[in-house]
Amino acid sequence: MAELRLSKVRKTYGSTEVIKGVDLDVNKGEFVVFVGPSGCGKSTLLRMIAGLENITEGELWIGDELCNDIHPGDRGIAMVFQSYALYPHMTVSDNIAFNLKISGYSKEEREQKVQNAARILQIEHLLKRKPSQLSGGQRQRVAIGRAIVREPQVFLFDEPLSNLDAALRVEMRMELSALHRTLGATMIYVTHDQVEAMTLADKIVVLDAGIVQQVGEPIDLYQRPANLFVAGFIGSPKMNFFPVTVVARSAGHVDVEGVTIERVSVPTDPSGIEIGDQMTLGIRPQDLDYSPQGPVKGTIEMTERLGSETILNCKTEDGTSLLAVLGRDEKFEHGAQARFEFEPAQAILFNHEGTARYPDQALPD
Repeated sequence: MAELRLSKVRKTYGSTEVIKGVDLDVNKGEFVVFVGPSGCGKSTLLRMIAGLENITEGELWIGDELCNDIHPGDRGIAMVFQSYALYPHMTVSDNIAFNLKISGYSKEEREQKVQNAARILQIEHLLKRKPSQLSGGQRQRVAIGRAIVREPQVFLFDEPLSNLDAALRVEMRMELSALHRTLGATMIYVTHDQVEAMTLADKIVVLDAGIVQQVGEPIDLYQRPANLFVAGFIGSPKMNFFPVTVVARSAGHVDVEGVTIERVSVPTDPSGIEIGDQMTLGIRPQDLDYSPQGPVKGTIEMTERLGSETILNCKTEDGTSLLAVLGRDEKFEHGAQARFEFEPAQAILFNHEGTARYPDQALPD
């Protein structure tokens, strides 16, 4: 295991800057997930850590070693890619042991390490099979086994589950989490799937356009997003956003209203906020409940009845989309007018720059 530190790391391709001054500390044994939309720079950042992309500016430290110019094979890392990249003519055992063989390990050492990795991944019965005889999940375990036998300081995963079907992804998430607990290893994982990030990570790094938007524990990012981007990216379904105008302010509260939402008093530090300011009110779909007297109104366009919950897709008067997740099965008519209530303390106000405002104004680092 090793800690990892990025200091003011930048990456440019010609005149295009794709990583824009990233500072990040990864502690020993932590499971850190890089998450963000396609093109945000998360895979590029991972490849820079691996040594597959040069660092234009800044420093990368793994343990006590500055690794900017260290060869990828000497960094003490192992990487698992989206594609399994298994040799089709080799058995599972030979695939796992391949890097050990070219590194000069004896046959006995290779067999011992392969058996240990197979035991951890529960693929001992597959060691004599060829990749063509394996399922997608089994092939992914083999790719992970190939990383385990190297006993790296840091594991790097680049969207390793994206080729699997939904059910198998859930199963493999649980297995990766169990693997992390078993090995106690430092792991960095890239995904565009925020559900994967929420379920796997000790710490999430949210990236957009090569800039770190927020770093923190999953529940911190869900409950206290730093800005509109994080609030809209973390959480499923995504947070509702309503344009509102400030109509009053008092100690610890700001009153707002809009076309879609009637006047409501939100617990917020009012410093720097003036009457007439344009803001955005964020409400999670799970925090809305159907109520004939509720302050939020919309027209039902689609109802998703999932048994344990009902998702209402609505359109508001100003054209804003509105999602409400009700924790029960209930029937609604298409085109019906609906109102929703919510607890104001669960809503978040964002200023014109998209920065979240809270009662204490304290944000995660």
